[in-house]
Amino acid sequence: MGLPDEIHALAIHDGRFAPEAFRFLFEALEQAVRQTGREKAEGTARHVSGREVLDSLRKLALETFGPLGAEVWRRWGIRSTLDWGRVVFLLVDAELLRRQDSDTLEDFRDGYDLDAELATAYQPELPASLDPLREA
Repeated sequence: MGLPDEIHALAIHDGRFAPEAFRFLFEALEQAVRQTGREKAEGTARHVSGREVLDSLRKLALETFGPLGAEVWRRWGIRSTLDWGRVVFLLVDAELLRRQDSDTLEDFRDGYDLDAELATAYQPELPASLDPLREA
């Protein structure tokens, strides 16, 4: 999935975060909407909180990158969960995402330690056919 030109341009102009981080955020937002059961809702009823977005980002990173998630994020310029908030609010300020009045950048502060949640906590799941400890 390509990134719309205006979002790619925003990422390049800002320069702090790779365009891939913006694309990943949009994937995580859609996942957060599904995980919270709001995929059929419209308008503000689809809104997800900063914490719900962070949870979705973490889950998607584990699914996509496994224990390398934190390293991938760092290469994109993401060094803490607060950086994800900065990406969100760049998009809000550019009117490419909407926010509720109660949403703040602080919602993303100290969400979790990237290494603890992505590298250390990673638990691979082998298919049953390859896992001698699991019954098929």
